[in-house]
Amino acid sequence: MNMSSAVVNPYDIELEQLNVADPAIFQAGQEEAYFRRLRDEAPLHYCQDSAFGPYWSVTRYADIMSVDTDHARFSSAGGITIGGAGGTPIPPQFQSIQSDQSTQSEQQGSESRSQFDGFGMFIAMDPPKHDVQRATVASVVAPRNLAVLEELIRERAGSILDSLPLDESFDWVDRVSVELTTQMLATLFDFPFEDRRKLTRWSDVATTPPGMGLTETQEQRRAELIECLEYFTKLWEERQQSAPANDLISMLAHGESTKHMAPMEFLGNLLLLIVGGNDTTRNSISGGVLAMNEYPGELDKVKAAPQLIPNMVSEIIRWQTPLAHMRRTATESVEMHGQQIAAGDKVVMWYVSGNRDPRVIEQAHQFKIDRPRARQHLAFGYGIHRCMGNRLAEMQLRVLWEEMLKRFEFVEVVATPERSYSTFIRGFKRLEVRLHPR
Repeated sequence: MNMSSAVVNPYDIELEQLNVADPAIFQAGQEEAYFRRLRDEAPLHYCQDSAFGPYWSVTRYADIMSVDTDHARFSSAGGITIGGAGGTPIPPQFQSIQSDQSTQSEQQGSESRSQFDGFGMFIAMDPPKHDVQRATVASVVAPRNLAVLEELIRERAGSILDSLPLDESFDWVDRVSVELTTQMLATLFDFPFEDRRKLTRWSDVATTPPGMGLTETQEQRRAELIECLEYFTKLWEERQQSAPANDLISMLAHGESTKHMAPMEFLGNLLLLIVGGNDTTRNSISGGVLAMNEYPGELDKVKAAPQLIPNMVSEIIRWQTPLAHMRRTATESVEMHGQQIAAGDKVVMWYVSGNRDPRVIEQAHQFKIDRPRARQHLAFGYGIHRCMGNRLAEMQLRVLWEEMLKRFEFVEVVATPERSYSTFIRGFKRLEVRLHPR
């Protein structure tokens, strides 16, 4: 097994020994140099020995798009992250949720290998099943619903910002990034508002391995995710007995393609929606504040021209790339860059690398809020698995920055950010800031 190489210059490592799927590299914020070397010297790179087993890295923008749109040769059904092991047992009381035993057996076969850690979810499916399950919940972020949500987001963003201390430092991640996204996620689920921080906890537990500060053992982690399943099962049963409504649980409970889901498939789709609606937006909110500290001239630009905010939001999302990668499994032998990917091989699309590829994005290593065609980034994925809630994420960021600029001259980062220990969630555990009001 390769030891952590987070403190090593990637150019001092033999290319065939380079393992970019080391969470310590991301926690140290050193991944950019690793991906630069791979893009330049080995755009399709095979790592034989890692904590996650052997895998191929795809690091250039055009190659990532090619893989992401070829779901026939690169399947999602084997899992969408590089890591994860084991599964979560189904308690006897949940067996009755599934009325079609044959469907359950099918899902416990191929789809039980899906991530995060063995849960079925529609992002880890291929057409046609992916398409019908995604369509069941997609209307929650349809344009007419977003128009209704914008005023609520503005009201909540303003309330959160007005509650912040002006004479002391505080954790922006907890007080702003987590709080705003969790409030909105509770609204989308019609989840009891007073328990909304449970959503944050379950999201973090789902994406963080045991022993990294959240759970101590795999058993504790499983127990917390079963608590998530139990809580949502009660909501599910209530929504099934009520008329269809415009929230995610009601949509799943009444949807023809989802109302007979097995428990682990239900849990998998819940975790997908929680993580997708929580981790990604919250880490872009934090990443944008950090970027403005690292590139203060960009803050001056948006102060002088607030109409740049929508473009700035896209640049923040590119710059942060809150989900560093997605994984596919080759269904057949595929040649790329003169090498042969074998059927069954893991193929990892490093979105964080594609979003720094100067072959497609000019001056990709710079944060530029007035960048032309800023929305061409890969942070939302591409093709049939493109992030369903991308417009909602952009709207939350836009509205928050509009409200921030009304109130603050500067949100100053006053301590080194604490980054996530993960190859999947590219984010922050803590970001200590001090406000400079207007």
